[in-house]
Amino acid sequence: MKKILLFSFFLMLGLVVSQFLPAMVGEGYSSVKTISNTLLYVCLAFIMINVGREFEMDKSRWRSYTEDYFIAMATAAFPWIFVALYYMFVLLPDIYWNSGEAWKENLLLSRFVAPTSAGILFTMLAAAGLKSSWVYKKVQVLAIFDDLDTILLMIPLQIMMVGLRWQLGVIILIVMGLLIIGWRKMGSYDMRQDWKAILFYAVLTCGITQAVYLVSKYFYGEDASIHIEVLLPAFVLGMVMRHKHIDTKVEHNVATAVSFLFMFLVGVSMPVFFGVDFAAQSAEATTITGAQPMMSWPVIILHVVIVSFLSNIGKLFPLFFYRERRKRERLALSIGMFTRGEVGAGIIFIALGYNLGGPALMISVLTIVFNLILTGIFVVWVEKLTRSAYELEQAGK
Repeated sequence: MKKILLFSFFLMLGLVVSQFLPAMVGEGYSSVKTISNTLLYVCLAFIMINVGREFEMDKSRWRSYTEDYFIAMATAAFPWIFVALYYMFVLLPDIYWNSGEAWKENLLLSRFVAPTSAGILFTMLAAAGLKSSWVYKKVQVLAIFDDLDTILLMIPLQIMMVGLRWQLGVIILIVMGLLIIGWRKMGSYDMRQDWKAILFYAVLTCGITQAVYLVSKYFYGEDASIHIEVLLPAFVLGMVMRHKHIDTKVEHNVATAVSFLFMFLVGVSMPVFFGVDFAAQSAEATTITGAQPMMSWPVIILHVVIVSFLSNIGKLFPLFFYRERRKRERLALSIGMFTRGEVGAGIIFIALGYNLGGPALMISVLTIVFNLILTGIFVVWVEKLTRSAYELEQAGK
């Protein structure tokens, strides 16, 4: 629980710092922002490499994973759809309901609710003593699959944002190539996997993706550049490693510190909300979401509660499957998928790159914070349901 509260604390701390940073550094803000964003991408790559390392499948049983993948995909899709509809029909005036631009922006921004935080969830369930349970083993598969589905769906969403260009065809080919390599070479390479090596791989991955972007920008300009998000390359790199379980205090501390730094940097990347003339900002905004007037704090908090409810209701999809298991176990599995964290925050950071903002952005950030605070409660709930199901099984009921 302490770790989850610290995730929320660092995200909020970064959000507070973001409000004062431009005034503090003055003309050097652009350089500070570049350094901050670079560090953020390195941290995100570090996290996604570790997520990929946890992705283990018996390829001879690939058909048995088909149902799991579609359940995970739906478990990621329903919260996303619910929140996207809410952002469209509640946050936006009715004049935008038929706007293709408004739909594109909200479909991208609301995608933050789709991924389950695999790292946070696995750590807390293992600490609760559930590592040998069916719920833990099944949630491992579903959480990784819905993270993967989130990463893959970001590609068509980005195509929607920038339009269909030949450069996007190159990106699709690169993505397909990465997925083929990830599947065929899964767990094939015996590579160093201590925190220093993972950090080096993260820096290298970010360096390669940034080099592709800068070279294409030099030749074709900003609008026609090839920008490959670090999420998928880092995930695939983790997949192809022959997984080594390095369970030391130093490894745990470094991984935790990187996650804390990532959440802080996500907060720092947020636009300035306090002391801003929102009327003037809305008039200058280039996106529909960014042009919306800011709401009062009580109204924002109300929207945060509603969005959190909608996103978690959507995550209950697994409850209707795996009928051979007890209802308590299926409910525990669904509640375990409520956890949000680094990947969702990474989606928000990507959305910022398209100048999405306004009240929807603030609600999205605070929804992640709210769900992080509730994660301890979710895990306790999962533990009680799982243990009660086990006790019924032992009693032969």
